[in-house]
Amino acid sequence: MSRKIEIFDTTLRDGEQVPGCQLSTDEKVVIARKLEELGVDIIEGGFPISSPGDFLSVVEISKAVKTGVCALTRSKKEDIDVAAEALHHAKRGRIHTGIGSSDIHIKHKFNSTREKVMEQAVWAVSYAKKKGVEVEFFAEDAGRADLAFLAQLVEAVIDAGADVVNVPDTTGYCLPHLYGRRIQYLFENVKNIDKTTISVHCHNDLGMATANTIAGLMSGARQAEVTINGIGERAGNTSLEEVAMVLKTHKDLNLHTNIKSEMLYELSTLVSEMMRMPVQPNKAIVGANAFAHSSGIHQDGFLKNSENYEIINPADVGVPSSSIILTARSGRAALKHRLELLGYQPNKSELDQLYGNFLILADEKKTIVDDDLIVLVANTPILVTHK
Repeated sequence: MSRKIEIFDTTLRDGEQVPGCQLSTDEKVVIARKLEELGVDIIEGGFPISSPGDFLSVVEISKAVKTGVCALTRSKKEDIDVAAEALHHAKRGRIHTGIGSSDIHIKHKFNSTREKVMEQAVWAVSYAKKKGVEVEFFAEDAGRADLAFLAQLVEAVIDAGADVVNVPDTTGYCLPHLYGRRIQYLFENVKNIDKTTISVHCHNDLGMATANTIAGLMSGARQAEVTINGIGERAGNTSLEEVAMVLKTHKDLNLHTNIKSEMLYELSTLVSEMMRMPVQPNKAIVGANAFAHSSGIHQDGFLKNSENYEIINPADVGVPSSSIILTARSGRAALKHRLELLGYQPNKSELDQLYGNFLILADEKKTIVDDDLIVLVANTPILVTHK
């Protein structure tokens, strides 16, 4: 039986930490409503104590949506108090509190000890539970933490009442098989792990965020923390659209989400425009080139059967159609296809002559558009019949 994966979207919190990409409260509400429509289970709306704007955003998002709303805190009383206040209107509120778990963070960030960190973690979870909302604990930099200590910490915060335990690869350090083993180790060594939901939150510093997230889910985690377009600190977070489509494409994993994948392109575009952060053309799933074919070999195979080069139907993610891009790398099959779409029916000899002239033009212009083809046909001294 397929296992449901909760989608925790942090576009409006971790994603918004990208320099120069801050959103107004009204913009956050627009995106939050779209995330709810998309099928996201939890929306992390902000870090309320960090600024009046973040506090207001969590308040207004809580009013605007029926899905879960989460607020980030440090393991401090004032943070938790402010977060609880901001979540007052949430239909399903969640406080996301935590502390560093790696020796690097414990020593160099907190100037503390493992014992004191564990004590603070347990106190924070216990205190947050008194606010009458769900509590998620994050063990920051869990990707580099000592495994035995991490297991002890996770067990302690579950005993303290953590509904969800987030095991983040905060620095993007892990390799997929190692991160998967880390999650598996927790399932094998935390005796009360059945009383919580294990969540995975991965960063993309080495380009492994999605792979690590999938490895964590395969090892038993039941929540994925993601952002639209993979935006976030430094090199970004795990991409929501990538995780959703990996699980939809690989049904053999027996994992599923509630994501309405046909909305992914629309939401990607909305976030990109509001944050003034272009999506890289070769971005998986939603990039401009994700369903574009320019190599002659690929174009020929695609035109014969799209499954030769596409494992996802573009309509499944809200892209209207695939595209054939004419360049000097294109072959006769792609040229003939585009000419036929324009109403021309060249025979083999006509196509051969057109193709020679096409290559000369393509070397000059790099990309050939329909107007170029019309001129090309007009300037080629052969008869090309129309449909």
